[in-house]
Amino acid sequence: MPSTQSQSEHMDEVFKALADPTRRAILDHLKDGRKTTTQLVQEFPQMTRFGVMKHLNILEGAQLVVSKKEGRTRWNHLNAVPLRLIYERWVSGYENQWAGSLIKLKHAVESKHTSTNSQKKGDPQ
Repeated sequence: MPSTQSQSEHMDEVFKALADPTRRAILDHLKDGRKTTTQLVQEFPQMTRFGVMKHLNILEGAQLVVSKKEGRTRWNHLNAVPLRLIYERWVSGYENQWAGSLIKLKHAVESKHTSTNSQKKGDPQ
């Protein structure tokens, strides 16, 4: 099992990779299935092949993309495991708190709405 320090360093790499909108767009293109580097380059006509490959290398370093070479073709695959780890570490722990607060807000709004409607109809409270 990796040490806490190496886990922390890896998480830093993942966040760094996700911080860039081009890299997030590359991941969006890969979520529907594997793509060749050439296919990804075509998705970003404003960038050079070298620029797209530089982003892919950062995504690979963060283990968000896994590439496999078949002949002269490089296939890029999304690896969702680091995203799941972020979810488990940074989102799921707060879900219950957020959900509970939203439910309380929903009940407060509904009771206020019911109270307001009753007053409009002349119903006693």
